[in-house]
Amino acid sequence: MQERPMWVSTNGHAERPNVARLFDYYLGGAHNFAVDREFAALSTKVFPADEAARTSRSFLQRAVRHCVARGITQFLDLGSGIPTAGNVHEVAGRLVPSARVVYVDNDPVTVAHGRTMLKGHRSVAIAGADIRDPDAVLAAPETARLLDLDEPVALLMVGILPYLSAEERPADLVAKYREAIAPGSVLVISHLTADLEPAVVDGLANMVRLTGTSLTPRDAAEVTGLFDGFDLVEPGLVMAGQWHADAEDTGPAAGLAYGVAGVKR
Repeated sequence: MQERPMWVSTNGHAERPNVARLFDYYLGGAHNFAVDREFAALSTKVFPADEAARTSRSFLQRAVRHCVARGITQFLDLGSGIPTAGNVHEVAGRLVPSARVVYVDNDPVTVAHGRTMLKGHRSVAIAGADIRDPDAVLAAPETARLLDLDEPVALLMVGILPYLSAEERPADLVAKYREAIAPGSVLVISHLTADLEPAVVDGLANMVRLTGTSLTPRDAAEVTGLFDGFDLVEPGLVMAGQWHADAEDTGPAAGLAYGVAGVKR
């Protein structure tokens, strides 16, 4: 468990549950408020949100280790949420102390939490930017300071694309980032799907809607289409709990999200 921060600005946003803070709570983090904990207690009675969060975090950690094994030591984590326990910089830093990580989120409260947590880390930062604006993300001071986009980078989009509607054209967005990164870079995506557990996913979407956000699950073909210009890493498109795992994740959250990575040609 993390110690609670001595101070972090809430900017008046503590009156309703927040997705990033909920995720932090489900993972055992300390950067959440009473309203988040109350909502989490209710939500886990109808949906395995805590297990889904752990499955997502485990996939992220395995993907980071895979990228480091490929020689990649710089990471751009889009829609990161709060960099809570077991996040990218902790996993990568244990393997390569010089690893550089930029987290990106557009929620000012999340960014405030992140900056409080990361104070004193010279090779890690969080940028306040909207992932739907690649130019702003790539021009952010934190990105410019820490990342060399002429060298391979791990582009992490773990669990974030379901928050983009079809009208926001996520495939086009991914393509813009692809154009900005060097060959040999790795794109990592996990994406909510209703292919296996439609009723459960509907329940999740309804729950998330109560926080003022919405989710768009996508099927296998749509997720695969996000990797145009990338060669998929074995085993290709599988459930996130099974990607490079020692054993299959057979818990109730096992069939909720695809996990996949690809190397830019």
